[in-house]
Amino acid sequence: MAGSGERARHWRYAELPGVDLLRARYIRKTFVRHTHENFVIAAIADGVEVFHHQGADVSVGAGALALVNPDTPHTGRAGVPEGWRYGAVYPSPEVVARIAAETTTIRGTPGFAAPMVDDPYTVRLVHQVLRAAEEGNALAADTLLSVAVTRLLRLNGGPLPERRPRSAGAGIAARARAVLEERMTEPPSLERLATDLGTSRFALLRAFRDAYGMPPHTWLTDARVRRARLLLDTGTAPAEAAVLVGFTDQPHLNRHFARIVGVPPGAYQRERQNREAPTGRNNVQDPADRAAVASGAWHRDRQHSRTGPPQTWESRTAPSYGTPSGSASP
Repeated sequence: MAGSGERARHWRYAELPGVDLLRARYIRKTFVRHTHENFVIAAIADGVEVFHHQGADVSVGAGALALVNPDTPHTGRAGVPEGWRYGAVYPSPEVVARIAAETTTIRGTPGFAAPMVDDPYTVRLVHQVLRAAEEGNALAADTLLSVAVTRLLRLNGGPLPERRPRSAGAGIAARARAVLEERMTEPPSLERLATDLGTSRFALLRAFRDAYGMPPHTWLTDARVRRARLLLDTGTAPAEAAVLVGFTDQPHLNRHFARIVGVPPGAYQRERQNREAPTGRNNVQDPADRAAVASGAWHRDRQHSRTGPPQTWESRTAPSYGTPSGSASP
C-alpha cells in the first residue's frame, strides 16, 4: 500500500505487561469481523471510524473512543473519505480487573456498557500513554493507563453479564469449536462437522453464530491469526507460522493478519523483537506533531476534574506513526 498514506505501528512496552499498543492512520483499511482477547480502547484523533458491533454500526469521531470488550466480534472501516487516525491500548482482562478492584466499586467481571464514549479528556490520556511508552517513561505510562481505565469504567463501566446457561445449541457450538481448535490445519467441511456432531448444517451454523457471533469459517480464520500471533511472539518466522496454523503460505497469512491485526506479520514481529528499547520520539513522529505533549503535561492533566474534560483539548495531538501498514492490507 505504498503511497496510500496509511501508517501503523503495533507494539508492546515491557513496562506495561499485558497491554498491546497501536498507533495508526487508515484510509481504505477494512477490518473483517474478528475478536480480541483483550479490551479495545481506541482514541480517535482525526476522521471517523465505523465498526459493526452487536448488530449495529457505531460511528466514532475525533474526541471520542471506541470501546470493545474481550471476545466480542466487531469490524472496522473508515466513515469518511479521509479515513481515521487514532491511538489504541489493548489491556488484558486481568489488567482491567486489577484497576477496577483498586479504583472502582464494580463487582464481578468489569467491562464497558456502551461501545462509544465522547470524552476528549480520556482521548488525550490514551495518546499520552502511547507517548510515555515511546519515550520509555514507565511511571507515566503506568499511571496514565490506570487513570484512563478508571475514568472509562466510572463513565461507562459495570459488571459484564454472566454467561447464559448452556443450551443444547450452545453445547453443539462448543463441541464444534473444540474440533476446529484441534484440527486447525485440516478442518472438516461443514457437512462433515455437522454429521459428526449429530446435527444439520443449518442448525450448526445457527448455534455457532448465536454462541460466538460469527460462522465457523470466520471464527477459524480469527483463531488462526490469534495462534499465529503467539508463534510470532516466540520468534517463529512468518512463513513457518503460516503453515503451522493452517494457512497455505505466508501471503495467505499476510492477507488475513493485516485485516485483523492492522499490520503485516513481519512488521508485527519486528516490533515484538524490539519492544525492550524505547523508540524515541524522533524515530516515529510526524514533524507537525512534535510539540503535541510537552514534558510534564500529564501532571497538569491530573489536575482536571475526573467528571469533565479539560477546557481545551489538543484535537490534533498526537499520533506518531511507525511501520507502513503494508501491501498485504486490503
